[in-house]
Amino acid sequence: MIYIDPPYNTGNDFVYHDDFHRSQAEEDLEAGNVDELGNRFVKNTETNGKFHSDWCSMIYPRLQLAHTLLSEDGAIFVSIDDNEVENLRKICDEIFGEDNFVACLIWEQGRKSMSAQIATNHEYCLIYCKNRQYEIETNSRGGLNWKVKKQGLEAIYEEESLLRAKYGVNYGAMEVALKEFYKNLPDSNPSKAHSHYRCIDGKGIYFPGDISQGTGKGGRFDILHPITHKPVKVPKGGWRFSEKKLPELLKENRIYFGDDESVVPCLKRYLKETEYEVATSVFYKDGRGASKRLDSLIGKGCFPYPKDEEVIKTFISFVSPNRTTNEDIILDFFSGSATTAHAVMQLNAEDGGHRKFILVQLPEETDQNSEAYKAGYKNICEIGEERIRRAGKKIKEDLKAKQPDLFTNGNDDKQTLDTGFRVFRIDSSNMKDVYFAPKDLDPKQLDLFADNVKEDRTGLDLLYGCMVDWGVQLSLPLTTETIDSVTVYTVNDGDLVACFGKPITDKVVKAMADKAPLRVLFRDSCFKKDEQKINIFEQFKQLLGWSDDEALNNIRVI
Repeated sequence: MIYIDPPYNTGNDFVYHDDFHRSQAEEDLEAGNVDELGNRFVKNTETNGKFHSDWCSMIYPRLQLAHTLLSEDGAIFVSIDDNEVENLRKICDEIFGEDNFVACLIWEQGRKSMSAQIATNHEYCLIYCKNRQYEIETNSRGGLNWKVKKQGLEAIYEEESLLRAKYGVNYGAMEVALKEFYKNLPDSNPSKAHSHYRCIDGKGIYFPGDISQGTGKGGRFDILHPITHKPVKVPKGGWRFSEKKLPELLKENRIYFGDDESVVPCLKRYLKETEYEVATSVFYKDGRGASKRLDSLIGKGCFPYPKDEEVIKTFISFVSPNRTTNEDIILDFFSGSATTAHAVMQLNAEDGGHRKFILVQLPEETDQNSEAYKAGYKNICEIGEERIRRAGKKIKEDLKAKQPDLFTNGNDDKQTLDTGFRVFRIDSSNMKDVYFAPKDLDPKQLDLFADNVKEDRTGLDLLYGCMVDWGVQLSLPLTTETIDSVTVYTVNDGDLVACFGKPITDKVVKAMADKAPLRVLFRDSCFKKDEQKINIFEQFKQLLGWSDDEALNNIRVI
């Protein structure tokens, strides 16, 4: 899944300085604002020409790349407001295809608006599948059957537990008390929406639902009332179940009978069995709640108007459903305050999943007069990093308080909730540009060929640079240890072992070989002479039983 909350093009938050290739003069001529001699036809305000085209030019290639990155059963969610929703819809239709459009969600946030005409208290979220037909044909992740858990259920279940403890099997008394519970709830309480679940039996809370066939072609046969033993009234559309199914329903006590045979029976619909419903295109979630939670986490006013992690968590659950083996990747390339990472960790804690997140954010500097700068955050990336640290810690603390049996002594937890992350910065190559024609080569520059690694690069820079070149996952476990005064890096329990220090002693080589690596990495400057380098290859061949070709393929010197 990809979720993004790109800049809404409000005129003051557009910081993506892409090269759009066309000058203002070219834009004016193309738009008909001037003639070929440069005479202006219309006033050039910010609402003309490039005000929207710059935004479209920024988002278009990013969405093209997003389409490439998505798995066949993946989906993208894009938050947007009225400024660019129409342009965004057209761009997404072109890139993802109109057939892959899922919905345009309307999120009412309850914020006050300064508009003099109509208060705008909502924004949108466009959803597109990568391949809608693929999901239908393969039934991947439940096909397109996206559902959301109803709100307010926990309070009802807690009340049910109290009533059972108080009344035992006196279901009549429990039903009276349950109705009173619903009656006393304020209208704004989400539990009140389920007040039709007013009946209780040994299996749980239920409501008597319609038992007739909606088409009017249901079965017509006699059902005897359990008390009067007379045939009950048949519903107008006939029974929705077959005569063969009847004994099974009666055995399971799934039919609700009235006082006598004059009342049409109902089918018991238990709350536990109907916890999920199809998501609606319009929903309400007060936007102020997310701000308050973030303020309490990283400091008041450090990041205004963050996205709501609870809403993003729900979005993720649509396409990455509940299963403990879940290792889906969730990408957000406008990460802001790292709401998406918070949502992923929270969802993993709730359903035991192992989803991973990738966040991308420009290191946009914070204003020196802002609360974020005063709190020590020099750019937006630092805000996101700190949020992930604190959110991860709080999620683990909350989980431990709620389910202490998942945790043993110390930090060893049986739940294996992973809240760790790594931070990478995009940079140029680790290597100097040493490509010269012979006539241009200064003899003083020959040292470049002895060591062409840039001076400011660390061992981790070299290691991860090679991992990128080799296509090795950057999220794999990494450990470091010091052997004979040099640092040895071990990736994924020995799949890759690297050392960039010097000297490379026999003890270092043996320690690296003991890890039975698939690949070994050194820096050329580790060796004073070529003989030392050749000797290293021979040592690994002897210690690991590699052939000449295996040694050449498995050992890399940069």
